[in-house]
Amino acid sequence: QVQLVESGGGLVQAGGSLRLSCVASGSGLSFRIMGWYRQAPGKQREMVATMTSSGNTVYADSVKGRFTISRDNAKNTVYLQMNSLKPEDTAVYYCYGQSIIARSYWGQGTQVTVSS
Repeated sequence: QVQLVESGGGLVQAGGSLRLSCVASGSGLSFRIMGWYRQAPGKQREMVATMTSSGNTVYADSVKGRFTISRDNAKNTVYLQMNSLKPEDTAVYYCYGQSIIARSYWGQGTQVTVSS
């Protein structure tokens, strides 16, 4: 049973920072891609940032220059450092992992709320 468990969400003022973490447990798998998606109320889930096992990254335009994704392949862990947070970053953030056979896994989500 593969589980992705996020931590690090919370309430922060605009301009502040948060760091999200996600650990994949019980897997024994290697994730080809790990990353973060988010879903705001009334909106579709959207990609925030992804990173391949070789270090290639993709960011949403809205977070470029403010968010940084990193991962520890040996620990099946992915991080998202979020700086200069804006109220529009408020959403539930989901950890995502794609195995080498292209199977997708999702975490349960962690709430990030940015107050103005």
